[in-house]
Amino acid sequence: MSPKPASKRTQPAVVYQLRIELLRLEPLIWRRILVPGSLKLAKLDRVLQAAMGWNNTHLHEWLIQGQRYGIPDEEWGEQGMRDDRKITVSSVLHDSVDRFTHNYDFGDGWAHQVMVEKRLEVQDGRNDWPMCIAGENACPPDDVGGPDGYLDFLQAVRDPQHEQHLDYWRWWGGPFDPAGFSLNAANMAIRRVR
Repeated sequence: MSPKPASKRTQPAVVYQLRIELLRLEPLIWRRILVPGSLKLAKLDRVLQAAMGWNNTHLHEWLIQGQRYGIPDEEWGEQGMRDDRKITVSSVLHDSVDRFTHNYDFGDGWAHQVMVEKRLEVQDGRNDWPMCIAGENACPPDDVGGPDGYLDFLQAVRDPQHEQHLDYWRWWGGPFDPAGFSLNAANMAIRRVR
């Protein structure tokens, strides 16, 4: 008699509650999102960017347990990078990963620390799609020049006497509220990703 094939263990679907913190700025800019484990890392990048307020106009990478994930590009020396379009969130976070890094816009150098706060069971129709559930403070504008450029930007837009006030005002399109965060706007942006 031949042995029976091993049965596949079905794992319950998981939803990850992630807290994303933008590093090197005070006051802290953060978001809390829910994402299904079946989501590809490339889509998680777009969800994270939408929740934060980025425009998805630059390259990104994930650093998870010593492995780099993103879009491999040999011209940029990315031979060791695994393709994040082919890898799900659950396959890299498992039950043990509690924090990892997301880098966005290598020129400006934005780094996010991502913490796995909870692993939840899927509740159909309640948490089975990406969503933002909390956050604080506005995300810096894309192409502002990294953390140092953002601080210069804030100083200039707050001070009408600053020599670059009008230039930044025009570039941004008006006033900028660094404390501004809208849960509704974050979720509308995430919805456009889906």
